[in-house]
Amino acid sequence: MIAIGSDHAGYSLKKEVIAWLNENNIPFAEFGCLNGESVDYPLVAEEVCSRITNGGAELGILICGTGIGISMAANKVKGIRAALCTDSYMAKYTRLHNDANVLCMGGRVIGAGVAAEIVETFLNTDFEGGRHQRRVDQITSLENN
Repeated sequence: MIAIGSDHAGYSLKKEVIAWLNENNIPFAEFGCLNGESVDYPLVAEEVCSRITNGGAELGILICGTGIGISMAANKVKGIRAALCTDSYMAKYTRLHNDANVLCMGGRVIGAGVAAEIVETFLNTDFEGGRHQRRVDQITSLENN
């Protein structure tokens, strides 16, 4: 299960990503802006991240205008490792090396085709573990202090 949410600035791109999820038979729960009206991205980030931390979703996708604000908000939630990605390379390595559990994108920064490639890469790349686990553990330690 994927939790996906956006504010109003990311609404159009979220709809494109949802279409891709549907085409690929990937189950999801939608949060945040549902009709293009203004919503606050920190609250959307909290909804999606809570779904992940309580076990209702494995991964999350968050979209705002640039992806910056919503990624900052998501990373305030304990247990979340959110990564702002603008290309597939970033999506691949944030999963491989950082075990990111939330993908953040900017609806005013990237188009639907690039977003679909990023989402596909993010969802189909597993954490490599090994030497990277130590660093993820260090991130968790920072979070817990």
